[in-house]
Amino acid sequence: MVLCNPIDAPIPCDFFDGVYEYINQMLMEEDDSVFQDCSALQATEKYFCEALCEKDFSSSLDLISSPSDALSQTIVDHSNDESTNNLVESFLMPDQSRFDLNGSDGRKKNHDRDNGDCEEERSSKQLASYDEELEQTEKYDKALLCPKMNPGFYNESPACHCEESSENEGKNKQLYRKPPESKRGRPRGTKISGTIKEVIDLRSLLTRCAQAMADYNTATVNELLKQIWQYSSPYGNATERLAHCFANAIEARAAGTGSTLYTALTSRRIPAAELLKAYQTFVAACPFKRMSNIFANKSIGRLTREATRIHIIDFGILYGFQWPCLIQGVSLRPGGSPLLRITGIDFPQPGFRPAERVEKTGHRLMNYCKRFDVPFKYNAIAKKWDTISLEDLKIERDEMVVVNCMYRLRHVPDESAGLDSPRDAVLNLIRKINPDLFVHGVINGTYDASFFTKRFQEALYHYSSLFDMLDGTIPHEDQDRLLYEREEFGRDVMNVIACEGPERIERPETYKKWQIRNQRAGFRQLSLNQDIMKEVKAKVRNGYNNDFLLDEDSDWMLQGWKGRVIYALSCWTPARE
Repeated sequence: MVLCNPIDAPIPCDFFDGVYEYINQMLMEEDDSVFQDCSALQATEKYFCEALCEKDFSSSLDLISSPSDALSQTIVDHSNDESTNNLVESFLMPDQSRFDLNGSDGRKKNHDRDNGDCEEERSSKQLASYDEELEQTEKYDKALLCPKMNPGFYNESPACHCEESSENEGKNKQLYRKPPESKRGRPRGTKISGTIKEVIDLRSLLTRCAQAMADYNTATVNELLKQIWQYSSPYGNATERLAHCFANAIEARAAGTGSTLYTALTSRRIPAAELLKAYQTFVAACPFKRMSNIFANKSIGRLTREATRIHIIDFGILYGFQWPCLIQGVSLRPGGSPLLRITGIDFPQPGFRPAERVEKTGHRLMNYCKRFDVPFKYNAIAKKWDTISLEDLKIERDEMVVVNCMYRLRHVPDESAGLDSPRDAVLNLIRKINPDLFVHGVINGTYDASFFTKRFQEALYHYSSLFDMLDGTIPHEDQDRLLYEREEFGRDVMNVIACEGPERIERPETYKKWQIRNQRAGFRQLSLNQDIMKEVKAKVRNGYNNDFLLDEDSDWMLQGWKGRVIYALSCWTPARE
């Protein structure tokens, strides 16, 4: 990852290489069972309860005849991980007859090869020896301890000229390739060859299918799904992949198996190495996560540069990927590192150890702090966020308090849950904390409508940009891309399209609506720091595809693709009465 601009004035170091090495450390420490998506924990708990009670789902599958009918019943009958994995795989990757027009043989071959290679890769990683771990640790040290660093994290001066690691250089150059300038006309002497492919408007077919679904027109839904299956594919271009993903969700909704399939998607075991490798590919291909980290961590660093005790309350900490950059930055502060306290908050896991994931994140962060001599304390909380009290947070008087929430409040129910909105209750709790800084990141989405057709159309627009983004930055055949699209986009689309009521947890809002919510909760928005904005704009301009968007509006930092805003971040403080 290029950390500094080799042409213009040097860009301050953001220490993002630490995130990759932090992930490598996780791979050496953790088993696969820890990597479940916490956004669907309640659905998972409900799924196992119903499985144990042998609840009959067959009565809900009468609307449409589809392969998911048999799938949903078998999921209930077979709750072991292997059968669930195979069944969900068969649903998400349908038989080849559904997409046999556009290079089907090659696509099937790639899919089979992927399964075989993954099995070999799993075995090799599980048999890693102690010597290999030592070698990994040496590599970890070499990558993290940049020899030319200075405390630029706080004073925003040019910090270092870190070299891009040779291991990632080839792939980064491939992923970050910028589109060549188009030339008008056709080169002289060339001929148009090959079979002319029939042009099918898959988006229009999807929209018509969703309308038929809303009208309970079973025959039309069946007919349109057949057409969509014929021309869509998880291995094709962006539109074909999008259509395949949405057709899965429509089929599940029509069959009444949306919640069951969504639960199976979120509860099945996938090797941690595969998931993290796919995540690394996504992070390397697009700047969203990295620029979010720069914005949040540099904002925190500038505010706390003189503080001796820093307390970060992180709503939605997950695996703590944001904090290695901050830890490495504060370790270089003149006068020594401050005492860093992190309160990691997330939704509880089902079972006897609801806080296991949050606690393990704390252990990893503690080990990371030891490597950089940063005094560290950690407090793990695994509760529904609207039930957390001030006493749970253990705030002390002599510490500077920062609240951080990056893209996770969309999983807290809004007004549709009842008169008392849990979403507003969390914001009111943050206001009671009276933080010195509140860093808020949101997904700019409009697919939260109660009416299905409206929600479907908005989700189609939103995910069209995401699939197109990956299509413009990662090759079609990249297996990490395929896994990320299937596990992240496919799972979320299944929830948005095929689930209703409390089981629909993907409920984003636009950043302008969040702005009103935050102000109503008693917060005052801060102006964007132009030094930070200059840095992130330079890194996006110099290191990523030209179609990525980084802009400003109403003191929000906006990120997106081809003009469509996908992420928005801003900083807040409590409004003084």
